[in-house]
Parts: sequence; structure tokens; C-alpha cells
Amino acid sequence: MISKLQCLGIAAAALAAVTGLGSTAHAAFRPPAVPLVTSDPYLSIWSEADHLNDDVTRHWTHHPNSLVSIIRIDGQSYRLMGNDPTDVPAFPQTGVQVFPTRSIYQFDNGHVHVTMTFMSPALPHDLDALSKPLSYITWKVVSTDGTPHAISIYDSVSSQLAVNTEQEAVQWGRDPAGALTAMKVGTVAQPYLSNPGDDTRIDWGYAYLAAPTAQIKSAIGADATLLTQFVNTGTLPASDDTSAPHAVSVDQPVMALTFDLGNVSATPVSRHVMVAYDEKYEIKYYSKKLLPYWRRNGATAAEMLQESEREYPSLSAKCKAFDAKLMAEMTQVGGHDYAEITALSYRQALAACGLAADANKQPLLFTKENTSNGDIATVDVIFPMEPIFLFVSPNLVKASLEPVFAYAASPHWKFPNAPHDLGTYPQVFGRDDGGEGMPVEESGNMILLVDGLAQAEGSTEYAKRWWPLLTKWEQYLEKYGNDPEDQLCTDDFMGHLAHNTNLSVKAILAIAAYGDLARRMGNIKLADHIQSLAKGYAAHWSEVAEENGHSTLAFDKPNTWSQKYNLVWDKVLGLNVFPKSVAQNEIAYYKTVMQKYGVPLDVRTHLTKTDWSFWSATLADNQTDFKDMIAPIYNYLNNTTARSPLVDSYMTDDIHSDGMHARPVVGGLFIKMLTDRPLWVASAKETSTVGGWAPLPPPIQVQTIIPTSEITPQIWKYMTTTPPDNWYATDFDDSGWKSGPGGFGDWSDIARTKWTDTPGDIYIRRTVTLPNMDMSNASVYAFHDEDIQVYFNGILAAQEGGYSTTYVPLDISPEAKKLLKPGATITIAAHVHQTTGGQGVDIGIANIIQK
Repeated sequence: MISKLQCLGIAAAALAAVTGLGSTAHAAFRPPAVPLVTSDPYLSIWSEADHLNDDVTRHWTHHPNSLVSIIRIDGQSYRLMGNDPTDVPAFPQTGVQVFPTRSIYQFDNGHVHVTMTFMSPALPHDLDALSKPLSYITWKVVSTDGTPHAISIYDSVSSQLAVNTEQEAVQWGRDPAGALTAMKVGTVAQPYLSNPGDDTRIDWGYAYLAAPTAQIKSAIGADATLLTQFVNTGTLPASDDTSAPHAVSVDQPVMALTFDLGNVSATPVSRHVMVAYDEKYEIKYYSKKLLPYWRRNGATAAEMLQESEREYPSLSAKCKAFDAKLMAEMTQVGGHDYAEITALSYRQALAACGLAADANKQPLLFTKENTSNGDIATVDVIFPMEPIFLFVSPNLVKASLEPVFAYAASPHWKFPNAPHDLGTYPQVFGRDDGGEGMPVEESGNMILLVDGLAQAEGSTEYAKRWWPLLTKWEQYLEKYGNDPEDQLCTDDFMGHLAHNTNLSVKAILAIAAYGDLARRMGNIKLADHIQSLAKGYAAHWSEVAEENGHSTLAFDKPNTWSQKYNLVWDKVLGLNVFPKSVAQNEIAYYKTVMQKYGVPLDVRTHLTKTDWSFWSATLADNQTDFKDMIAPIYNYLNNTTARSPLVDSYMTDDIHSDGMHARPVVGGLFIKMLTDRPLWVASAKETSTVGGWAPLPPPIQVQTIIPTSEITPQIWKYMTTTPPDNWYATDFDDSGWKSGPGGFGDWSDIARTKWTDTPGDIYIRRTVTLPNMDMSNASVYAFHDEDIQVYFNGILAAQEGGYSTTYVPLDISPEAKKLLKPGATITIAAHVHQTTGGQGVDIGIANIIQK
């Protein structure tokens, strides 16, 4: 037997070996939630508990996305991950650390030490590795009491990963994948890209669990059945469950495997699995379905898994080295607390975006507004996110800006300012009416980011690509930015505000950034003019905004204050427009209004924004003030009872408060890294180039098969109370239903029959005869607000969550499409569920043809 001191030494050595940071690595920080399997807004699984075995693992929306792991030691089972089965004891967890690409858990019961590592190979200069929707889970097991132990491990992945709601039916199976066992599960319906919105999960494509066949036993079946058999016998069923398809809520199908490690001694034994998701399509980009970037050259899920298995050793080494380097740099620039928090932001920022390939196979990065409204490519979300990519990957900066520029340069956009967003994730359709406009905010954002990109790359090539637009937006800011009118800024939850001093700072600095770009392009005359203009605006700002040693919320609001986080770009970009005393006066004042958990956003509230607070802290000219500013944020995160992925809003006097979370804006925490110019330039150096993006997809042609009521009213049967279960069947008797012309709702331009129940549901039916024409490109053509399901002769033909603001094509399921034959008679039935806001529905069938 070895001594207790020796046991502790073995455990410490094991920790140092897996972290790559040495045995003195600090492990005290308790994240509110720990990233486990993260890739994009759909594959984003977290542990929202102190211990990995305290609770079920969860999607960022808090819905269960269950990953389970059990360890069996000398015939006794213990829970490592998940809280089920409840009668199986939890294996003692002794620590957890979060690094940029890895989360590492330590477990020890005095006899056996287990290290579980969750690794997402999000390496910024390797877009092929970064874009794969795949994470590795690794177990490293060692005996610490001098005695060998018979050990086996169980791991399962739930079908919950592949549905939006557990009422959806799934099917399962296996893919041939060489030396790997690759199990998969996905919905029967497969409604590609058809569930836009915020609190939504993916229900198309397939979740995968894969591992080397030679090392495992595997089975697909009911969660409780597989767990019980392993706990009792250490085995799995010899064959997969054959009851598919059925709803996830029925016995929760899971993919499971076991590793028999044999007798484990003081020599560590390691095994790993891959949890992946083949989403098939990433983004609906106007009329085109874009492939995920990893599939741009035709890769299949099986090929991705096999390649990832081959690359596991090298990626593990690269991730360990990347984490060690970045943690050291973040500690050097911002201190220990800064490094801990920023490490937590790294995978979250990436996992709140989807990386697609355009028609030229070039990367397009799309943000999702998680926990706000689900919008896609929102400029005032891109802006706070970009510091992470300015520091680690200018290619991803360009990939995120390109869709905004391309839309703003198209005939669709009629305004002199930058757009706000491009649609609702995962659908890009453009807000031709301007949407939720923030004209000064977003025009300034785009110019500042392009200047940051030019400084990161040492090149103005991307700025030249969009110079006419940048010029238009700078001219808009000259006219409206010095003293902004009554309009929204990025803090739209605070409402409209005229004469906003912080917004004015942004406009002035964006004007100066435009001048900086002009100077870098060699246009000295223009640059000198713009610099003089910006400095004049800044001097005027100082005269009218400053009051008693700090600045006001608005030019016309004395005895007020607000965080001037936009001022950080003067420092980061070296514009030197405002006197340095402005920033230092602000820092001094913030320390007088600081609450227990941070500085509120402004005088009107105790709410703060984590991203903006880090920007304000970066105004400090010394490390002491910077650390003092972020220490309350660290304290909040380390102690809050709100167990969410890293929040970017919370109340500064309430440890229980929760806010917007899992959002890409936490990439903004990297702003401090941009103040170390040599480190920034070295980190941002790319090893590959991107460019040559495809133009926007051309408009579609709509060839009517069955008309909507947009032009000529079509008569439908309808009901606004819940009908019998078979209401959508062809032979259902709807003689008792009301009749009325479409469309239905409260939208004046489509509603001929009023439907105003809020919340409420409407059910509509209509029997039609199909014309004698080709219908090979047929889609349901519908206006819907909100969730819609469409049936042809009782078969689910199409469905989509959320709402549309115009008529949109919906893909028809293969089974329903078989019914579309010339002269055939079909019954179209639809259900629309409405929760809030406007409502409406109108339906037709049309061939959708790409010009």
C-alpha cells in the first residue's frame, strides 16, 4: 500500500498531466455552467451544476440534452455524468477547470482517480477542425491506492439532442465508418432549417456517438433499460431496440457504449468517444440552403468521424498547447481573474455562431442572438463579439462581416446607414424594411470593426472591397452622429434616447477610424480632414458632456452618468481623439458607483452588461484599476445561484439574478488583449487566406400550382378550438366547421377572415385538384405567424417554427411529395399556433425556381 501523501502526489501529477499547465494551476473558480460539447447554437451542451453528476446535462436553453457516464469499479457502479439513475451513488468530484478548448473534471474516491476531459478542437487558425460539429470526451483512469481495480465505463447520448421537443418522433441506426462504430439518431420528419427563433433546438440531421469498434460494446435502446442492465451486470443488450420510430418522450432512446478497461493499476488507462452532429445544412441563405463549412467539399458524417479519430492525438496536443499559451497570455495581460472568465467565454462565443460555406466554398459566420430574440447576423451582436476574432482569427472577422456588407450593397437595402440584422436564425432573408433600426450604432460598429481588421492584418484590402459603403456610412455619421437623434442604441432594452453621449462617442470614433483607414490607403488629404473633424467633435463632446469630473448619460440630462464603453476603441485603435483624462475620469467615477457585483450600465438601472463592463475596465491605465473593475464580476460568476452559461447581463446587487446568456457577445471580453499591440499582431497572423465570396443568391421565381389568397381569396374550412385527433385526415367530416376566405389573422394585408385569439390556434382545411403541370420543384408557399404544420391527405408535408413576415417556401416531405401528381385530388390541412404579437396564415403550393 502507498501512503495518503503519495496518493495526493499521484492525483496532483495526473492533474498537471491533463491540463498541461503544471501542478500549481489554480482550480478555485466555480463557473456558473461548464461547456461540455459545443459547436454551434444547436450542438451546445453544458453542465449547469457544481458537480457533473448533480444534474442532467443541458442545452444552453436549459432543456435536457442528456449525456450520461457511469463507472463500474469492482462490480460497484458510480455516476460520473448526469443524475440518473438516482439510486446509483455519485463518484466524488474533486475539481473542474475550464480552458479555452477543454473542460477538465477530476474525480477521486481514495482508490481510483478519474479525469474526464471535454475537448472541442476550436483552433482559430484551422477552420476545418474548428467547423466540425464534434467534441471528444476522454476518460483517464488510474488506481491510487496501490491495488488494481476491475473497471468499466458506460457512456450514452440521448435522442434529445436531435429534437426541438420530446414529442417529435425519431429513428435510429448505424453508419458504416471503417474501424469505428458510429451510431446515429434523428427525427423522422427532417424539417431542414425550418425552426427559426430563439428558444429552439435542432430537429433535422443526426446526432452521433462514435468510438473504435475494437474497444467497445454498443447498443441503441431505451435509456432506463440500458442503464439498468449496465449497473446490474456491466453489460449492454446484444442488439438494438427495434421499436423505432417513436417520440423521444416514449422511453427516451439513447445511443450507448461501454469500455471494459480490465484491471487498472497505477498506469493510467485512457479511452475516448466522439459526440457529433451532422446537421446536413447550416443556414438558409435567402433562396439557398448553405452547407456547413466542414461539408463544403462533400464530406459525409462517417468521413468526418474517421478523420477526427485519426486526428485525435494531434488535436489533443494542439488544444493543450493552445490553451496553455492563451491562458498564459490572458494572465499576463489581465491577471488571473481575467484569464479564468475569458477562458469561459471562448467556446461560448464560437458555439453561438454557425459557420457555413457559400457557393464558392468560402466561410460565412452567422451569429445567433441567444436568449434575446434569435436574430441572425445582428450587427450590434457582431460588434461586441469581434474582439475575440480580431485577436485570434481575422479570417473569422471577415466571414462574419461579409453577409452584412453583401446585403447592404444589394438592391434590397434602401437606407443610408448599416443594417441591423439579416433575419432569424437559421434563416437569412434580409430586413428590407429596416427592422429594428439602430442607424448610428450599427454604422459606427461596421466602420470600427473594419479599421480593427485592417490593423490586425496590416492590410486594407478588405476595407477597399467595401469602401463605397464605408464612405456612405461615415457621411451618415458626420450628419447624425455628433449629437444623435432619438433612436435606439445597442442597449435597446433601455429604450430610445436622444443626445446619447456614449452613442456620440461611438460615432466620433468611427469617423476617426474611417480617417485611419484613409491614411492607411494613402489618401492623406482625406485622412487629415477626417481627423480634424473627429477631434473637433470630440472637443465639443467634452465641453457639453462632462459634468463634475465625469460625463452624463445624455447631453441634455444633468446629474446623470453612464458607462462610456465605446471609448475603449480610441485606445485599442490608437486613434487618440479624446483626451486621455476623459477615460481616467470615467474609471474614477465608476469606482464610486460600483455595486457589490459590478458597475451598473447607467444611472437608470442596477443592470449591467458583462461585455461592456470589460470594455469600460479596459479604459483603465493601470492593472490595479482594471482588476478592481472586473473583480466584482468574477465574484458574481463564482457565487451566483443562476446556473446559466456565461451571462452578459445581470443585476449588480442581486447574486440570484440571471440574464441573457450563451450569447456570442462574450467574445468582447477579449478587448483587453487588443491593448497589447505586439501580442495582438502575433496572435492574429493567419496561416491561410479567405476571399472570393460568392454574390448573394439570385431571387427565386414562384410558379403557382395551388394559389394562395394573396391575390384572389380562396375558401377554407376553419376552426379555432381544438378539433378531434384526426382533423387533418382526408375523410374527416368538417361539415360543422366555419367557412371563410384566406388568409386568416390580424395582418391587414393578408387577413380576409379575422383570427385574433391570443394566444390561440387555428385549424384550416381545403380540398383541391392539382393542375396538369410539372411539380418537381414544388414547395408549400405560405405566410405563417407563428408555428405551422401542413398536411397533405393526412401526411405531414411541411412544418416550421417561428413566424414569417412575407410568403416563404417550405420544403415538402418526400412522402407527401409523392402525392403531387397531375389531376390528383388532395386535402390540404394546416395548424398554426400563435403565442404573442401579430398572427396570420395563408397557404398555397408553388414551384420554386432559382433564376
